[in-house]
Amino acid sequence: MTSDGIPGESSETLLGENGSPLAASPHPSVDQPVDQPEQRPVDVAPLTAASEFRIGDLVVVEGQLPFLKSADPMPMLRPPDLVDSGEQGQVLEIRAMGQLAIRFRRGTFLIAARQLRHV
Repeated sequence: MTSDGIPGESSETLLGENGSPLAASPHPSVDQPVDQPEQRPVDVAPLTAASEFRIGDLVVVEGQLPFLKSADPMPMLRPPDLVDSGEQGQVLEIRAMGQLAIRFRRGTFLIAARQLRHV
């Protein structure tokens, strides 16, 4: 309890059984800054990757994709053999999280910008 009678943290030091002060909590308080740097997951592309592409650009897929995601209003996973490695497509939309909607000969799919290069 605080000195004004309201439940909460008090400024009094808590004492153990032998009368010595108890160790501070291992968890930092809200007021203390955390010394750890911000870490990003390795597989997340920087958001600026999609900004190097413009609508209408011709792009080529680099490598074989593990799966495809359709660019429909309700996206569905599609088999990767619908788009060949090195196949050329056209950018139709730039979406969030570095995703681009690319029109290929067998459909329009969402592909991460880091998996594409300009023609």
